[in-house]
Amino acid sequence: MFDFLFTHIETKTTLTEQDKEAVPSFFTVKKFRRKQFLLQEGEVCKQLSFIVKGLIKTYNVDEKGEDHINMFGWEGWWISDFYSFLRGTPALLNIEAIEPTEILAITLDNYEAMLAKVPIMERYFRILYQNSILTKERRLMSTITHTAEEKYLQLQQQHPEMLQRIPQNLIASYLGLAPETISRIKRNIADKK
Repeated sequence: MFDFLFTHIETKTTLTEQDKEAVPSFFTVKKFRRKQFLLQEGEVCKQLSFIVKGLIKTYNVDEKGEDHINMFGWEGWWISDFYSFLRGTPALLNIEAIEPTEILAITLDNYEAMLAKVPIMERYFRILYQNSILTKERRLMSTITHTAEEKYLQLQQQHPEMLQRIPQNLIASYLGLAPETISRIKRNIADKK
C-alpha cells in the first residue's frame, strides 16, 4: 500500500530509504464502502486522504437539494476539504466514496510532524499544490469560455478513465450540465464518426 504512495511521491521528488521508513508512521489505513461518507458538510475535516484504491467525489448541496460536484479523485489523488482541514472550520464539502475505496489518511498534527521530520515531503506537497492551483485555474477558464461539447471533449481527452468509471449523471454535475445534455453531446460525437 505504501509502495503506491512512494511511487507517486517519486514522480515529483526523491525519497531516501530513511524517508520511506519514516513516512508510514504518520498515516492510518482506512476503507470505505460505496456511498459511504469520508466527510459530511458541517463536520470539521480531520484528515487529508491519499486514494490507494477506489473512486471518490467531493460535492456540495444547494438550497434546492441538488448536488454540485467539485471534483473526483481516484488512485493516486489526494482528497480533502482543505480549508476545513487547515483551519479547523466546518466543511463546506461532502466527500463520498463512489466505489469501495481504500485511503491513507493523515491528520493535521501528523501532517505537520511529517513535514518537520521528512523535509522532502514539503517539496512534494508544494509541487502538488502548485499543480492543483493551475488545474483549478484551467477548469474555471473552461467553465467560463467553453461550450458544453467543448467541456465534455476536454474531459474526454484529459481523463478518459473518468468517463469509463463515473456515471453520466455525475459527469454532468461535474461539468455543470444536465444529464440530457451529456446524452445529446455523446450522440453528436457518435454521428460525426
